[in-house]
Amino acid sequence: MRHGRARRTADRVHRCGRPDRARLLDRCRQLTEQVNNLERQIRDRVRRIAPSLLSIPGCGVLSAAVIIGETADARRFHSKDAYAKFNGTAPIPVWSAHERVRLNRGGNRAVNSALHAIATTQVARGGPGGDYVAKQQAAGKTKREAVRLLRRRVSDRVFQVLRTIESSIENRTQGPLSAAA
Repeated sequence: MRHGRARRTADRVHRCGRPDRARLLDRCRQLTEQVNNLERQIRDRVRRIAPSLLSIPGCGVLSAAVIIGETADARRFHSKDAYAKFNGTAPIPVWSAHERVRLNRGGNRAVNSALHAIATTQVARGGPGGDYVAKQQAAGKTKREAVRLLRRRVSDRVFQVLRTIESSIENRTQGPLSAAA
């Protein structure tokens, strides 16, 4: 009886009449189309606003959209450390130990989740993140600690990209006409 709930749901669907099944199937198709359209719109906007964010290994469209939306303006952070504190990747020292730090449970959880998705994708696909985690594990870190360190590196890279994007947008808006005014 491991699949009891799935079996009960399948039995309910099987018991409903043919018109009901057809209506449910049509509704599923409509919802799938809506999801695909929304994802296409998000992809187009992210590619227009921050294409260089998508060049970070492991950063997909939805992660980039969350980062852009939640960060709002990277210029409000004076350093990569301030951005790390904002997104919860800045370590918190453990005062009872000299070299240990603990996980920061504060910060913006949506951005932290997007950064975690990027980091775990990098580890899973064996890119630069996988090499970094292997190097940290060889140095004595646990996998959890190594992924936390990687997430901080990804945060620093994302901050650098966001600042570059915003400074290029600012330079475009300050053309010769705005200097004359």
